Amino acid sequence: MDPRRARLFVATWTLAVVAAVSAFVLHLALRGKTVALGYELGKARSEQARLREVKRVLELESASYKTPERVEIVARSLLGMEPAGPDRIIVIGARTETAPAVAGSDP
Repeated sequence: MDPRRARLFVATWTLAVVAAVSAFVLHLALRGKTVALGYELGKARSEQARLREVKRVLELESASYKTPERVEIVARSLLGMEPAGPDRIIVIGARTETAPAVAGSDP
């Protein structure tokens, strides 16, 4: 075999081996990145599920605060409020039948 052809063969063979090893290392790196991203995605999905549950609980709690019974309990227990008696109720905007007519106006 010609020494020039032998060197060309060795160089070509070395280049092929280096290319194959590089492709394999690249494949392993991408595979590792894929696995890491899969773990991150799993963590993000569990966090999303947890946050959805927290939102649901908070919406239920918010709805319970808006009920008239809850407002009354808070008003009576925490604020010490009582229902207004009839003597403390003032009707605004109602016209009474015994109101005197203003002079010069049509009824």
